[in-house]
Amino acid sequence: MTLEAGQKAPEFDLPTDRGGRVRLADLKGRPLVLYFYPKDDTPGCTKEAIDFAGAHPEFAAAGVAIVGVSKDSVASHDSFKAKHELPFALASDESGAVVEAYGSWVEKSMHGRTYMGIERSTFLIDGQGMVRQVWRKVQVPGHVDAVLAAARSLA
Repeated sequence: MTLEAGQKAPEFDLPTDRGGRVRLADLKGRPLVLYFYPKDDTPGCTKEAIDFAGAHPEFAAAGVAIVGVSKDSVASHDSFKAKHELPFALASDESGAVVEAYGSWVEKSMHGRTYMGIERSTFLIDGQGMVRQVWRKVQVPGHVDAVLAAARSLA
């Protein structure tokens, strides 16, 4: 399944770092940046998280929430969040159900080997739960700036 702009965002209810939970329904009325990343504490994922953290005050000023999602455990998220002082929730989708619902579980290849994994992707969801913009196969440099510009247009 491929989720595209103009479609309703799939509901989710996931555990987060620090023993919390995040539900799409609880964020109704507020725009959301939902980004999927492959693995805590890897170079690209760390850079992306730090970039989102650096722009967090600007997203917050625009009334936009940020949630990062990977298949890592809550314990892994706790460590990653503390190590890099991330000011937003990291949700754990160990079953992969949400990753699949958003079309971010894809076949990948590296060194001639194919495998299934999370495609680095970001979804901008408006306050009514509609997907407004989708970024797939995200290249980290400049990505957060593009997402912030799009998010400001919703505020």
